[in-house]
Amino acid sequence: MGTLEGKTAVVTGAATGIGQATAARLAAEGAHVFLTGRRKAELDAAAASIGPAATAVPGDIAESADLDRLYDAVRAHGRGLDVLFANAGGAWFAPLEQATEEQYDQTFGINVRGTWLTVQKALPLFNESASVILNASIRAEDGWENYGLYSASKAAIRSLARTWANELRSRGIRVNTVSPGAIDTPGIDRVVGEEHAATVKAELAAGVPIGRMGRPEEVAAAVAFLASADSSFILGANLDIDGGENQF
Repeated sequence: MGTLEGKTAVVTGAATGIGQATAARLAAEGAHVFLTGRRKAELDAAAASIGPAATAVPGDIAESADLDRLYDAVRAHGRGLDVLFANAGGAWFAPLEQATEEQYDQTFGINVRGTWLTVQKALPLFNESASVILNASIRAEDGWENYGLYSASKAAIRSLARTWANELRSRGIRVNTVSPGAIDTPGIDRVVGEEHAATVKAELAAGVPIGRMGRPEEVAAAVAFLASADSSFILGANLDIDGGENQF
């Protein structure tokens, strides 16, 4: 029997990468997982690869109506909500002098407003002892050039998690964050272009003390731990999943 047997989970940004790997891991632990994301074809394929324990509900977390449809589907399932992995996000990179208002609006609209709405709209569904895990980033603190907007949005996620952990503890709801480092996901290829991806990944791996990039499944394992009763005494915490990158 898995650590989440009979539980209901939601994973946003679940079409590929960390979200897809986490949805698969939570299902393997016994949960019925609702997957959501903007790319319908990839989302449907991710759900199909998991099987009957997965339900795909396409949508954009920045759109309130899409989140309403997602949670209507969870409500119809009839078991409330035990695990929410607010993973969906976007990344736009530019130095201060080149960053645009559109990039600001996109970054904070998805990463901050979208995450805020994702959790807020889930509140009526949460069962006692539910677990909320937000996807932050080690980039929230390290001051990398060109990462200003992205890093600030992820720092906001850490701040929201600490506040929500305090606000929701009376309901037995635990809120924590994971902060991945350099993880090998399809998102890198989309951001830098396939022709540059290998070079960028080699540069990222060189900065990781363990000597390689992380795998989405390694983040998924950490999320599954925080989702389960095995982490019942962990509240408001942040778990770096970065091969030691943020420790040296």
